[in-house]
Amino acid sequence: MVPGVGTLVNVLAVLVGGLLGLLLGNRLPVRTREVVTDGLGLVTLLIAGTSAMAVLDVDLADAVGESAPMLIVLGALLLGGIVGSLLRLEQRIESLGGLLQKALAGDRGSVERRRFVEGFVVSSLIFCTGPLTILGSLEDGLGNGADQLFLKSALDGFAAIAFAASFGWGVLAASLTVLVVQGSLTLVGVALGGVVPDAHLAAVTATGGLLLVGVALRLLRVRDVPVADLLPALVVAPLLVQLVVTLG
Repeated sequence: MVPGVGTLVNVLAVLVGGLLGLLLGNRLPVRTREVVTDGLGLVTLLIAGTSAMAVLDVDLADAVGESAPMLIVLGALLLGGIVGSLLRLEQRIESLGGLLQKALAGDRGSVERRRFVEGFVVSSLIFCTGPLTILGSLEDGLGNGADQLFLKSALDGFAAIAFAASFGWGVLAASLTVLVVQGSLTLVGVALGGVVPDAHLAAVTATGGLLLVGVALRLLRVRDVPVADLLPALVVAPLLVQLVVTLG
């Protein structure tokens, strides 16, 4: 199978799901939309918990020692958060969402703009920070098939229906984020030409799980965690694993 097909299917799933959500959204009362968003928040929290459990992965413990995985995830979040905040990633992504809102939906006022931006930011984070995004895209690029991305496409398609019913057009704009992020990771897989060590992938998965906890807290309206500022942690985590392995 040609590398990149999984990402294209994923983008199509988000677009189709988003359009269905828009059709349903106009027929659902505000309270129903809020309940749907709360349900997605709880499911996201469940997925986040299962992903974060990768910190207990045997391969990771064997590579860095039993006491190091927690410290690696902590270090990745702290260092990644510092880098992301200095780069103002959250602000830049929100600005991008605002530009897309103006280009695709017109300038409809602050309330509609905020709804579009929130839909774009939250959907982009959920669609692109999970373990299936990273592992699936890398596996696709490495030539091991796109089965994981096909599974992710189905999940994202159903999520897009619910999100678009609540947030509107911003969810469809998130398909651009999916294309760029997963496409880039697929190219990384092609460039690597070999299998990424399981220990490194486990560290990325565990860190991504904690980022999804932040997304869930936003959906549940508990705390507006600047998850985008923490995204560099996904790059820092495997680097810290490699550093420990090298020094060990």
